[in-house]
Amino acid sequence: MVDKVFKKTSGNGQLTLYLGKRDYVDHVDSVDPVEGVLKIDPADLGDRKVWIQLACAFRYGREDLDVIGLSFRKDIWIQHIQLYPDAGHKPTLTEMHDTLLKKAGEQGHPFTFNIPTNLPCSVTLQPGPDDTGKACGVDFEVKAYLAQSADDPDEKIDKKDTCRLVIRKIQFAPDNTGSGQKAELCKSFMMSDKPVFLEASLDKEIYYHGDPIPVTVKIKNETNKVVKKIKVTVDQTTDVVLYSADKYTKNVLCEEFGETVEGNANFEKTLPITPLLSNNKEKRGLSLDGRLKDEDTNLASTTIIRGGMDKEMLGILVSYKIKVNLMVSGGGLLGGLTASDVTVELPLTLMHPKPKD
Repeated sequence: MVDKVFKKTSGNGQLTLYLGKRDYVDHVDSVDPVEGVLKIDPADLGDRKVWIQLACAFRYGREDLDVIGLSFRKDIWIQHIQLYPDAGHKPTLTEMHDTLLKKAGEQGHPFTFNIPTNLPCSVTLQPGPDDTGKACGVDFEVKAYLAQSADDPDEKIDKKDTCRLVIRKIQFAPDNTGSGQKAELCKSFMMSDKPVFLEASLDKEIYYHGDPIPVTVKIKNETNKVVKKIKVTVDQTTDVVLYSADKYTKNVLCEEFGETVEGNANFEKTLPITPLLSNNKEKRGLSLDGRLKDEDTNLASTTIIRGGMDKEMLGILVSYKIKVNLMVSGGGLLGGLTASDVTVELPLTLMHPKPKD
């Protein structure tokens, strides 16, 4: 069942592209095929052919700077199909094709692209408040155009002879998620022969965007020092592996809990945290799940790397880490230890649940 049809017509009116959806799911061992229809008006084509292409590209600059001769788009993967004159592309027709062919009429030409499983999912890097143009990141684009050859760099293709739709490749959390991570630390201090034990744990392996994450904290304070409060942070690390060794970390959550643990006392509590994009709108360069136009999105999902994958093909790798810090003071002139003195880290996997259907 096709709920909505996405349609784009070229400036010259000769090409109209139809797609039945814009989100394509990576099921790990396969990816949803891109099934569409292109309506072609063959009048006035001259010696030009009609092509349809699907490209996965990494965009790392503003398009308006292309005029100075710098390319700000690097193709990770690209496939072209000649649709007119007919060059033998005969996809197996599906219910999706049938629906779109009814919309396009007699001049409709069906096509199918199969996305390889080793390509990245769509990721957008959050632009700054003053940034204009298309955002940086990994995107997928279906483009129809008129040209004598599929990809001759010397052939100039007029913008009015093209139409394009951006699509997204997305991934859902697997069904069989494992148990959560645990991290422990035994910290000794000067002037004290007894340590502080800190343990932090998660109850499952994968959490869904927007859901509270319960972090269980256990403290065994055998010293005479006082734990004044507990600080929990979540950091997102973005590793741009495609064009440079550009790796950076941005904080997406920082919460302090006013829990006091006196000397020679024990403590155990579950502290809920929820990292959200809505609290991080101003952070330039934060990785988000791929965005279509100005639709709402969320923090990028964790990149799942399968065995044997070429990291370079993935373009952008996203990971998360939870840090639990204890603010410890010793009283008197010797007090004032900072949060970093007692810290444990837990890897966090953030993803979307599989839809019910």
